[in-house]
Amino acid sequence: MYGWDRLVLLKHLLEEGVPKTVIADRLGVSRRVIYHWIETGQLDRDVSEPPPRRRRAVHAMKLDAYRAIIDTRLATFPELSAVRLFDECRAAGYTGGLTQLKVYVRSVRPHPVEEPVIRFETAPGVQAQVDFADVCFPWGKRHAFLAVLGYSRLLYLEFVARQTMEAVVRGLEAAFTYFGGVPQEVLFDQMRAVVIGDDRPRGGRLLENPEFLRVAAHWGFRIRACRPYRARTKGKIERPVSYLRRNFLYGRTFLGDADLAAEARAWLDDTANARVHGTTHEVPRLRFERDERTTLGPLAARPYELLVRPTRRPASSRSGPAVPRITVERRPLVAYTRLTSGVQR
Repeated sequence: MYGWDRLVLLKHLLEEGVPKTVIADRLGVSRRVIYHWIETGQLDRDVSEPPPRRRRAVHAMKLDAYRAIIDTRLATFPELSAVRLFDECRAAGYTGGLTQLKVYVRSVRPHPVEEPVIRFETAPGVQAQVDFADVCFPWGKRHAFLAVLGYSRLLYLEFVARQTMEAVVRGLEAAFTYFGGVPQEVLFDQMRAVVIGDDRPRGGRLLENPEFLRVAAHWGFRIRACRPYRARTKGKIERPVSYLRRNFLYGRTFLGDADLAAEARAWLDDTANARVHGTTHEVPRLRFERDERTTLGPLAARPYELLVRPTRRPASSRSGPAVPRITVERRPLVAYTRLTSGVQR
């Protein structure tokens, strides 16, 4: 039997395809020990959660007569502090100390049951997930735009200077081009370019950005958004974000944006989409070509034309600090009618 932390790390490294010699060095053991752990079934144990800690028995002789009071009060008001309960028990005749009462309260205080995060798999061509990750380089901050197909785990990556509506739209279009088609739906986090309001936790509805609804209609996909504070449901994109930082960014030096873009594309083709994925146990590119490419919808005939384009004045100006300006394209009225109806010709 070996420690939970060590077994979790071993299982993670094996899933990532790290050589056993490297794993042995990381864990400070010999390769023979690694093979022993595998052969003896140590990795077949449930290591998704740490083993429960044994709760120390509470010996509180003076407290025994007042436990019913504490239990009743916590059942009605679970957030009552131990100090408040101590005062109430003292008023009822308790002569013991605060420490033993705190220990008992800690052991019996009810905790809300967290909503479980259920991993679900989607059929080929059904869903893509999108997110941004902030990265700082010597020449400035950049935002990594990532999109992953839910079934095959085929990944797309590019870096942009600003996280704007135009960056989201152009990033999606580049991802669809890289995939060679459009999935039925795209799952986003609560980014303002996509979602401007979400009352679903209170029984309401999701309010999408009107401009982005036109983008979705133009490309032929449905908008889906994670519920507020529930970004963990977007797990297929959260893991690539971590993988990006660990495998692509860590330990590399880039000369600038052009070099970064070239290295990112090479990494996608030669590493990220060519490795054996830890969950599917298949190569994303091969799984995509076999099962998913033919299930994607067709690409739009042309890129989406944004109705509103934000621009910025130069940072230094005699007229005052830089403020965002909005440039609106001039078009015939019939063009706006077609756009607002979600149809582009």
